[in-house]
Amino acid sequence: MPKHQISEELREKISFLPDTPGVYMYLDAGGTVIYVGKAKNLKRRVSSYFNRTHDVLRTNLLVRAIADMRYIVVPTEQDALNLENSMIKEYKPRYNVLLKDDKSYPWIVVTGELYPRVFLTRQHIKDGSKYYGPYTNTAVARTVLELISELYPVRTCRVPITPDTLRRGTGRLCLQYHMKRCRGCCTGLISPEDYGRHIEQIKRILRGETGELMEYLRDEMGRLAADLRFEEAQVLKERYRLLEGYRARSVIVSQTIGDVDVFAVDDREGERDVYINYMHVRRGAVVRSVTLRYKRSLDESGARMLAYAMAEIHESLGVEYDEVVVPFAPDAEMPRVSFTIPRRGDKAKLLDVSLRNARQSRIDDLKHMARHDPAERTERLLERMKADFRLSELPRHIECFDNSNIQGTNPVASCVVFRDGRPSKKDYRHFNIKTVEGPDDFASMREVLTRRYTRLMEEGEELPQLIVVDGGKGQLSAAVEALDAIGLRGTIAVVGIAKRLEEIYFPGDSVPLYIDKNSESLRVVQHLRDEAHRFGITHHRNRRSKAAVVSELDSIKGVGEKTKTALLQVFKSVKRLREASREEIEAVVGRAKAKLIIDGLAKPSENEDSNTTGE
Repeated sequence: MPKHQISEELREKISFLPDTPGVYMYLDAGGTVIYVGKAKNLKRRVSSYFNRTHDVLRTNLLVRAIADMRYIVVPTEQDALNLENSMIKEYKPRYNVLLKDDKSYPWIVVTGELYPRVFLTRQHIKDGSKYYGPYTNTAVARTVLELISELYPVRTCRVPITPDTLRRGTGRLCLQYHMKRCRGCCTGLISPEDYGRHIEQIKRILRGETGELMEYLRDEMGRLAADLRFEEAQVLKERYRLLEGYRARSVIVSQTIGDVDVFAVDDREGERDVYINYMHVRRGAVVRSVTLRYKRSLDESGARMLAYAMAEIHESLGVEYDEVVVPFAPDAEMPRVSFTIPRRGDKAKLLDVSLRNARQSRIDDLKHMARHDPAERTERLLERMKADFRLSELPRHIECFDNSNIQGTNPVASCVVFRDGRPSKKDYRHFNIKTVEGPDDFASMREVLTRRYTRLMEEGEELPQLIVVDGGKGQLSAAVEALDAIGLRGTIAVVGIAKRLEEIYFPGDSVPLYIDKNSESLRVVQHLRDEAHRFGITHHRNRRSKAAVVSELDSIKGVGEKTKTALLQVFKSVKRLREASREEIEAVVGRAKAKLIIDGLAKPSENEDSNTTGE
């Protein structure tokens, strides 16, 4: 089916979307929000609107009206559902139908009575009760209530219980008491103080402190399994799995938060650009999100940049601040504004969501820059690597080394070269280890670096700004020894990488550096090591194939070096040579030698299995 025609700008925005949960908003040419939707995978969901003609006419009309798109990333699909609900109520988009009925999600309420009750409700009443939620998955909420009742039997009756009714003794024990699902609250068999301690434990669970409940389920599963009651244990196992995915309170919607403004700052060392996300929270729900990008002109602090952003939002959006959630206090005098720097709870979670969106904007801009301004992206990347690897100059020329051998046989090494952060394959080199006997990676590394840089200096070629060796402290020490021996110690920076790029070692420093996993520097180094490994393995495989061919042909009388070289160039391996026809072999070496080779290969060889490559 044909794709819908959209502008290049919108197409590019869609291509930059992350593969994460979130909410997307479609706007028409006038800037009005016409549709709000949620997605488990933003990129896949939004792209699906534009890559085909839809069966539903209303959807096609929506797509034709879309002129722009915005989005907000959130941690989970449940949060996306909550945010979608609140934003539809806020904007009332004309293409949203299903959620315009002001649907509400259920909460678990702990009443404020003398003997509190715990139950599910969709009504939120200010009567002193405590509400937990909302729950987008009602089955999870009911499971939590059921498990709580097993742990702490709470009353379910609506009979008013007061100190006066307890004194008069008018209460009657019901069936719930005899089934051991209630402690006899209506007759005072359990004191309000003891019952209250149970309620406090229930509140901890509903706040998300589920460790006690999880431990209880594990113990019960073990006990039931030991008693061979496997069916009952399986029921608890299913409840345990549900509880693992349970989140007591949504990050996006909270009854404990009213109207607040949230600012998160993505400020990275060595980067000139600072990204600041602003979110407006209305009645506990996020209804607006904007990200600003600032470029430092001097050496402004994060607090100063935050003050700039608050002033910008105030002027452009007309926002009057009351309570503002921030990661740190801004560098500005705002006596009528209350600043909150949360460490835990709902406001800390909101701040984390805001920071996610600031970071995503940085990623989007980098993608845009890579597509439209590669030179600028390269400079940013090299500046980042210079800061991360403690270099004195930009690493425009990087070389990475990797050793390859199988049980000490055919040891080789590879050297890959990156220029301006990209592979320069014409400069790749491989080395056959000449002076090292056996599988000694450290000695091999010393030999390769000595040969490589001795030759570069003799030929007057440029030296790299950074050397990367695949390995930890041992490989790094061998590389440093080689540079020291040829007088390049301190001239070229060198680092070692160990444990899947999680650790980066510097000479003389026993404590490794851990680079942010989202850093571009780490991606470049990962690319370097992968290329070095691939290039080395390929050369090692070719060398083994050549050795296999030569070793087989050495035993055939009448086959000399020129013949072996000609066969190797054409057939590459013993297996391919055996599979070739007489005519194919004759075309390379002639009829007489072809007969010698065919007869010689037909004889069984003790090395036949180990020397073939399986190509």
